[in-house]
Amino acid sequence: MPYRVCKTIDIESGHMLSKHPGKCKFPHGHTRKVEFVLEAEHLNRNEMVCDFLVVKEVIGDYLEVLDHAICVNTADPAYPELHARYGDRIISFENEDPTTEVMARLIFQTFAKRLTDYSARLDKSYPLDGKVRLVSVKVWETASSWAEHYSP
Repeated sequence: MPYRVCKTIDIESGHMLSKHPGKCKFPHGHTRKVEFVLEAEHLNRNEMVCDFLVVKEVIGDYLEVLDHAICVNTADPAYPELHARYGDRIISFENEDPTTEVMARLIFQTFAKRLTDYSARLDKSYPLDGKVRLVSVKVWETASSWAEHYSP
């Protein structure tokens, strides 16, 4: 496919990795950059793959849930107390550590489904061809470290 676009959205999120042997097993936070790459064979009637605002419209509310929240493995012994204390600001990861790789996979899967749903809507705010494809989601944990989930 000859055209690709990329949109990034920044969020603040914390996590704790119960399986980690070092400091990362303790709650800590990151300023994360979430990068979405989409592609299309042809440009739409506005000479775009899609408007960058489509990305925000499709996934913005989902990322808002992750923003200023702590992602925790439900198998972590601290999970029940954290969830009781902080409620919906604790994001449950069912029996898996919320590593950056796992977060990239989850965001990719969520975005891909929502993109398909958005494309099928008749009342969408911006045009989106059903052939626009999500290529990858890259989640930056720090300025020098990222994880990516992509469609082969």
